[in-house]
Amino acid sequence: MSQIASLFATRLYRAALSEFDPAIDGSELETSCLTIAEDDEAGQDWCVQNEFPGYTSYASLSDLPWRFPIFKDLVAALDAHVADFAGDLQFDLGDKTLQLEDIWINILPEGGIHTAHIHPHSVISGTTYVAMPEGTSAIKFEDPRLAMMMAAPPRIASARAELRQFLYVQPNVGDVLLWESWLRHEVPMNMAEQDRISVSFNYKWE
Repeated sequence: MSQIASLFATRLYRAALSEFDPAIDGSELETSCLTIAEDDEAGQDWCVQNEFPGYTSYASLSDLPWRFPIFKDLVAALDAHVADFAGDLQFDLGDKTLQLEDIWINILPEGGIHTAHIHPHSVISGTTYVAMPEGTSAIKFEDPRLAMMMAAPPRIASARAELRQFLYVQPNVGDVLLWESWLRHEVPMNMAEQDRISVSFNYKWE
């Protein structure tokens, strides 16, 4: 009898942010994101200069947990999720730990996209979702082996999720998604009239 095994798994973690304390008020988090975006002139200027759709605090505010108590609480909850995921990945961290490297706000308006990218120099990356209006973009993940499949036929439309070359995940407000930072991902065009709001982050090993 033939045997078929799955090798070299790519893991994707999904959970409710509220699964771990402290509790985060979703409305307060959304209001905080919008207020920060409105007040962050340096971030607004960077987005204009770099033709970045909407707003991101990535290039302007590196100390959100220090500035805003709700982000300090958010990081405490994310630390627990990342520890849970690291256990699933069976990392041998030795005498080092996974620590927050950076955290930033994303506000994607109608028509905005985030093109495919990875997060080099980090170990675990992720996003928690603050506002996901009806019709807004899923997040799209790419099979990391795709560049080596130049002669492979396409998969059938009903292929199992682990065999697809691209996988779309539609998060809900309050969800946390985590993945290893080498996994290429993108946010296709936001087709909703309202803003898509999320908070993204990276964890490093040191």
